[in-house]
Amino acid sequence: MHCPLLAVIVCIALSAGSAQAQTLVATSNIIVRALDRSLDFTSDTTTSIRDLKVVVEARDDAASFVASQGAIRGAHLEAALGVIRSRVPEAQAASDQQLAEAILAR
Repeated sequence: MHCPLLAVIVCIALSAGSAQAQTLVATSNIIVRALDRSLDFTSDTTTSIRDLKVVVEARDDAASFVASQGAIRGAHLEAALGVIRSRVPEAQAASDQQLAEAILAR
C-alpha cells in the first residue's frame, strides 16, 4: 500500500526538480545571451565591454571563480563585475557566477 504512494511521491519530486533545473538553465541562457549582445555592442568610443582591459584581465580570475563554485574571488574579477554591471543594465540582476561564465564564454 505504501510502495505505490511512495513511488508517486518520488516521481512528482523528480518532475518538480527537473522543471526547476530547466527554469534555471533557461534563465541563465537569457542572461548570458543578453550579456553577449551587450558585449558585442560597440560604444561611441569603439571599445566594446569585452575588449576592456579589466574584463580581459579577469578571465583567469573568472575561471578560478567558476571552478571553485564561487570560493575563489580575485581582484580582477571583482573589478570586471563592477564594470559590467555599471555598463550593461541586464547584468545588474545576474549572479556573479553567471557573469563569470559569460566572461569565460568569450
